Amino acid sequence: MHPSTPRPRTTRPPRPLLAFAAALAAAALLLSGLAALTRPAAARADGTGTTGGGTAGPGMVGEHPTVFGHRGAAGYRPEHTSASYELAVRMGADYIEPDLVPTKDGHLVARHENEIGGTTDVARRAEFADRRTTKTIDGRKVTGWFTEDFTLAELKTLRAVERLPEVRQHNTLYDGRYPLMTLQEIIDLAGRLGREHKRPVGVFPETKHPTYFRSIGLPLEEPLIRTVKRNGLDRPDGRLVVQSFEPTSLRRLTRELRVTALQAISTSGAPYDTVAAGHGPTFADMTTPAGLKEIRTYADWIGPDKQLVIPVREDGSLGAPTPLARDAHAAGLRISAYTFRNENQFLPAGLRTGTDPDAYGRAFEEYAAYFRAGLDAVVSDNPDTAVIAREALRERTAS
Repeated sequence: MHPSTPRPRTTRPPRPLLAFAAALAAAALLLSGLAALTRPAAARADGTGTTGGGTAGPGMVGEHPTVFGHRGAAGYRPEHTSASYELAVRMGADYIEPDLVPTKDGHLVARHENEIGGTTDVARRAEFADRRTTKTIDGRKVTGWFTEDFTLAELKTLRAVERLPEVRQHNTLYDGRYPLMTLQEIIDLAGRLGREHKRPVGVFPETKHPTYFRSIGLPLEEPLIRTVKRNGLDRPDGRLVVQSFEPTSLRRLTRELRVTALQAISTSGAPYDTVAAGHGPTFADMTTPAGLKEIRTYADWIGPDKQLVIPVREDGSLGAPTPLARDAHAAGLRISAYTFRNENQFLPAGLRTGTDPDAYGRAFEEYAAYFRAGLDAVVSDNPDTAVIAREALRERTAS
């Protein structure tokens, strides 16, 4: 979903997966998932959607926060692969999240970025050596191989690799095993997993660089709209939640669809559609009461960087919560936050264990702090950890 993370220099083998506990948590989820999809909800300002439990599956504040599996279970398998998505659902995630980029022939595929030199084996494929090039994406020069220069058939010959091999060396075990997936394949997989696990499995697609892709004649919204309608997902029941950092992309989608929408928000700068047009909201504008009210005219959720909910102090420790969660709820919006991860380097200083940046820290304490701050959902690379943290919240509120 979100900006790339720098790669540190050191590695360590992984901690064991929390599979058994996650399985217990997932069993509890089965009892409430279907009911949560049908909770009453208020209409969005444009009349095309709704907000609340009826639009985004499980996610009631203080009762059942939603777990979005970030690119699947990216902490344990190469991201955006069938293995990553399947593991996320087995661990109890409510949604699987594909980042969408186009192929040369207009298909939507799941990759963190359209540059795929670090997430596939394309750099080792001699037949594609001449495709390496430099482009300007959202004002930034990027060198590598780009999905928009390959047909779907060509991309299907590639295999996924771990994006952060220095951080997650154990994930490199699965390099080369899984092909790239289309949006349609991910929707089909979510349906199959829902039937197998006897609970709803949602899809949470993000439009990546939509202004750039529209400028080169490969818009994301139109094929996404067609795919949603073709699969019978154009309904406000929360089975599909669209997201983007660019409000113009979300507005295009919600004009045509009745699905739930989430406005993603970064810590600084402005969405690229604002930059390209020379006018529009900055991310800071979006977090004001007036900005949240405007978001409510086209979206149901906001998805800020987690530091906009609880900032980190200069010494690296967690600070006091900001009013963002409270203000979002006052505007009729739900709030998720990104991205939760287990490794020390992604945790506040006070929650790290030891000095190895790749070792696991006290992630459960971070989740607890953010749930107390009012989050309705979390986006996590480690869905099992998020699910266990959610169950701990349920136990505390029930006692």
